[in-house]
Amino acid sequence: MTSSTPPVQDWITALRGSHDRFRSLVTGLDGHDLETTSYDSEWTLAQVASHIGSGAEIFRLILEAGLGGVEPPGVEAMHPIWNAWNARGAVAQRDEALAADEGLVAAFETTTDAEREKFRMSLFGMDVDLAGLAAMRLSELAVHTWDIAVALDPKSTIDADAVRLLLAGLGRTAARSGKPVAEPFTVLLLTSEPAGAYLVSAGQTASIETATASTTADGTATLPAEAYVRLVYGRLDPEHTPSVSESGARGLVDLRAVFQGF
Repeated sequence: MTSSTPPVQDWITALRGSHDRFRSLVTGLDGHDLETTSYDSEWTLAQVASHIGSGAEIFRLILEAGLGGVEPPGVEAMHPIWNAWNARGAVAQRDEALAADEGLVAAFETTTDAEREKFRMSLFGMDVDLAGLAAMRLSELAVHTWDIAVALDPKSTIDADAVRLLLAGLGRTAARSGKPVAEPFTVLLLTSEPAGAYLVSAGQTASIETATASTTADGTATLPAEAYVRLVYGRLDPEHTPSVSESGARGLVDLRAVFQGF
């Protein structure tokens, strides 16, 4: 997962923006507030913050390994981290998550030009440069921050800067998260802000490719790009779907069954 465009600085800037939003959402919440259910009905706001915090700690280890030219930590190093975060109280989960994520973002920000150019590592079966690592973290941070934001304001959306960057990686996300279906189908998604055209194919696996003027599909849906991102991440239930237009035999109902979230 190497990337020269968008440049690594764009990803790092978006990480800073998502961190600042995370901070603005949870700072000032008391213990009772933090026990409110998040978008994920199985997690409270504090537990989402804990997930962001443990992820920040793990990504910091991965970043440092890459900068040092050594192998990244394996799953055996992650379990103690998850256990420690799970054992903390709600307020501590929030406070320490903010500190851990600030530290991670700052670590990305202070990498030198030489380190950014040199950074390469094998991670999750992919060749990853620094932009690729920042992209992985942004997808986690921006989407889980929305899980908190929407519990506080049902009209919340994912940050526009993050949406713009995450669009290009949705094919990889779909291949990993899409559920198999017995009867294959395709849906053409036409997006706004930014404009785009994407063909989503569902079958034993899910895939996404850029559509052309000659692309045909079993159905078409027109929606904001932000909603498209949430769809692939399993976060476009009817109550949180903006105004869309659909035509054809297949559409968002079918795609929601494919992308159930993770």
